[in-house]
Amino acid sequence: MNYPKFKAAAAHLSPVFLNAEKTVAKACDAIREAARNGAQLVTLPESYIPAFPVWAALWAPIYNHAHFRALVDNSLRVPGPEVQRIADTAREAGVFVSVGLSERSSASIGGLWNSNLLISDEGVLLNHHRKLVPTFFEKMVWAAGDGAGLRVAETRIGRIGALICGENTNPLARFSLMAQSEEVHISTWPPIWPTRPPSDGRRYDIAAAVRIRAGAHSFEAKAFNIVVSGFMDAAMRDYLVDVDSGVGDLLDQTPRSVSMFVGPDGAQFGESISDAEGIIYADIDVALCIEQKQFHDVACYYNRFDVFDLKVDRKRLEPIEFASSAPGTVSEDEAAQTPR
Repeated sequence: MNYPKFKAAAAHLSPVFLNAEKTVAKACDAIREAARNGAQLVTLPESYIPAFPVWAALWAPIYNHAHFRALVDNSLRVPGPEVQRIADTAREAGVFVSVGLSERSSASIGGLWNSNLLISDEGVLLNHHRKLVPTFFEKMVWAAGDGAGLRVAETRIGRIGALICGENTNPLARFSLMAQSEEVHISTWPPIWPTRPPSDGRRYDIAAAVRIRAGAHSFEAKAFNIVVSGFMDAAMRDYLVDVDSGVGDLLDQTPRSVSMFVGPDGAQFGESISDAEGIIYADIDVALCIEQKQFHDVACYYNRFDVFDLKVDRKRLEPIEFASSAPGTVSEDEAAQTPR
C-alpha cells in the first residue's frame, strides 16, 4: 500500500493588524510562496485574520470597546468574499490551506467566533470549526462554538484534523479526532499570551506549553502535528503601546509562541521559529504513524470501549429555528421574506 508523503508549511506570520483586506492579501502571498517551495499543505495561525485580540489581556473591558468594534468590522463571514479569495488562491496554487480567522455571526451584529477553516487544493471548504470554548480573556471577545467542526478530513495527503489553541488541552476534543484515524494534526496558536506583569516572575511561557501539548497529542494519537503560531510585529506592538505606553515592557517581556513540527513519536523534528516572521517546512510521511500504533493505539486496541463511552454531538448550533404552522403552509416570517 502507498501512504501519502508531502511537504507541509507553517506560516509563522503577523497579520496586518486589524485590517482584514490586507491580511487576506498577505495570507494569499504566503500560500503562493509556500506552494512555490513545494508545500502541499499551508497552515496559518489562530485568528490570523484580522488579528488576535491581545488587548483583552491588557486592559479592563470598559477600555476595549473601540478595539472590539475594529475586530468586528474586520471579521469575516463564512462563506464570504474574503474566504472565497483564499479558496481561489488555494486552488490556483494546488495546495491545501488551514487558516484561522475571527468569524462574524449572521444572527448578531456583534457576534463572533474564533474559527478555523480547512480548504482543499481544489478550493473546496473541507471543514469549518468554531473553537468550543474561548480561553481566559478570550471570553470577552468570542462566543462558544459547537461540535460541528470536530471532523477529520480524508484527503490525498492524509487524514487531517485541527484544533485551536487551548482545545489542544482538551482530552475529549483530541480523542474525537484520534478516533477518526487522524494522521496529520494542525494546532494553531496566538503570538503571545499575557497572564501576569513581568515583575511577578510567574508569567506564562506559551512556547513551553505549546511544546508540551503538541508532543502529548502526537504521542497519544501517533500522528504528525503541525504547530503554527502568530507573530507580534512592530506594527502590532506600536498599536498597543500607542494606546497605553505602560504595556510596552509587558509586551517585550512576555514569551513569544513557537511554530514547529512534531512526529508520531512525540518528538520535535525539522525547523522551528519563534522570534521572527517566516515560513518553515517539513516533510511528512504518513507511513511513519503505523509502527507507533503498535505501542499505544488509543483509538483501537489500546482502549476499553466497554468501560469508556464518548458521544460527540456534531450538530451546528443555531440561535433560532423557524417552523411553518402546518405541513405545506408558509409561516408569517417566511411570507414576509418572500419577494413579490
